[in-house]
Amino acid sequence: MITLVFFLEEPSAKAMLEGFLPGLVSDSVNTRFIVFEGKQDLEKQLERRIRGWRSPDSKFVIIRDQDSGDCHTIKARLVEKCAAAGHPDVLVRIACRELESWYLGDLSAVAKAFGLPAIERRASESKFRDPDRLNNPAQELISLTQGRYQKIAGSRALGPLLNANANVSPSFNTLLAGLRRLIPAS
Repeated sequence: MITLVFFLEEPSAKAMLEGFLPGLVSDSVNTRFIVFEGKQDLEKQLERRIRGWRSPDSKFVIIRDQDSGDCHTIKARLVEKCAAAGHPDVLVRIACRELESWYLGDLSAVAKAFGLPAIERRASESKFRDPDRLNNPAQELISLTQGRYQKIAGSRALGPLLNANANVSPSFNTLLAGLRRLIPAS
């Protein structure tokens, strides 16, 4: 049995993953979540936390928002910290701009989560065909849901509804591809 250990910059990512992962991983995979108090805290503690992890059947996944930084630079810095901790094989994934881009990649899930069926019809609009390009996905999601979206509660509601086979966010699909390589087929 393997354990997937997620290092996350914020509680909303944990809320989403707790709802989403049961549909993706089998019962033979344990999940653990290490939630930090923002990206600076994650980067400050990451090397020490990975180095100190003692369960040999563990595979590590880091999820961090891009925000306004360069995703290649952010990923390289995190990979370097993991290698310094003795784990160069950590899966590092950057949510392009923010976690909310992943939600906007599945407007059907957003429509269901917030009881707003008209949202689903907006999926054909150019800005929602590649939500990773939006400058402020969180604000876009708040506007789209008429103020109903709140970070943790919204993530909790959306997690179980996200469709792993119908999300148009490239960074979400990159996460999925990496997770599918890490976990045994169920």
